Amino acid sequence: MNAESLQLLLTTEMPYGKYQGRRIADLPGNYLNWFAREGFPPGKLGQLLALMHEIDHNGLSSLLDPLRRANRKIPIY
Repeated sequence: MNAESLQLLLTTEMPYGKYQGRRIADLPGNYLNWFAREGFPPGKLGQLLALMHEIDHNGLSSLLDPLRRANRKIPIY
């Protein structure tokens, strides 16, 4: 796990399925658990889903909060 991977969890969208268009970091735990049981897809997407599953499964989702705050757009007045 590295900072780039954590950032990708917040910016990469699920490309297909029930949660198509939802960011990987925002996928529900039961969906991530399903992938863990059935098998993660190959490649970068599978790696990100596996990482998010580990984070979610271990109750560490709050680790992404500082990155979420940093990604918010600062309003221009």
